[in-house]
Amino acid sequence: MQKVIEDYIRMCYDGFLQGWHERNGGNLTYRMRPEESEECASLFTHDRHVDLPVDASPLAGEYFITTGSGRYMRNVPLCPEENIGIIKLDDDGKGYTILWGLERGAKPTSELPSHLLNHISRIKATDGRCRVIYHAHPANITALSYTIEPDARTLSRILWQSETECAVVFPQGVGILDWMIPGGTEIAYESAKLLKTYPAIVWAFHGIFGSGETFDETFGLVHTIEKAAEIYLKARSAGIVRTISDDQLRILANAFGVKINEEFLA
Repeated sequence: MQKVIEDYIRMCYDGFLQGWHERNGGNLTYRMRPEESEECASLFTHDRHVDLPVDASPLAGEYFITTGSGRYMRNVPLCPEENIGIIKLDDDGKGYTILWGLERGAKPTSELPSHLLNHISRIKATDGRCRVIYHAHPANITALSYTIEPDARTLSRILWQSETECAVVFPQGVGILDWMIPGGTEIAYESAKLLKTYPAIVWAFHGIFGSGETFDETFGLVHTIEKAAEIYLKARSAGIVRTISDDQLRILANAFGVKINEEFLA
């Protein structure tokens, strides 16, 4: 099997092992490099076409690996052809063709509109480097969303102050979107707005979207956020006595050569 598909499968299963993908929860899309789609061309046998409910014209002609709607992350390594697939967007970005996988009538994740619009936002924000959009249901960051108002400054400061590496991993902060019905175009557009600024956003009471250039970078981002949320909730239950100061966050950012979001500091 082609390495890009193997790497994709590994990330799906790593997330399941973390407990982030109960039942059919969560989804993953990867924007393939030209050489990767060429390497996989021998697999392409399907020609099912599907219209899109959003305008994805900036992604016209791009190839994506995607999880299937209603499919379980735990089953991806067992039968990739039934649980994931490769799609190619039309030349006008108004639909896509399923080229491989998603067998037995499966379709791409119901969150595909969110993924595509999020890809567009992160491509612009990273000068084209971003290729991965990952949605998961980690328990601690979801639980944390019940304890605060949906405010990016509040959330980002909690995470930065809970784990020293956080300000280095996501110096822009983390966005948060108040509760909305998942799977539709409204939440897709609202999520894409936030991802113009942040590499990751929390869906209140639901889960998280993370982005990155590689599978490792994206998984590491979500893992770091989830661990920081766990530390905060444990510290809060025990009683927080002190934490990392804003001046220490500035010193940390300077030491690692990153530009921290000063709007979130006092």
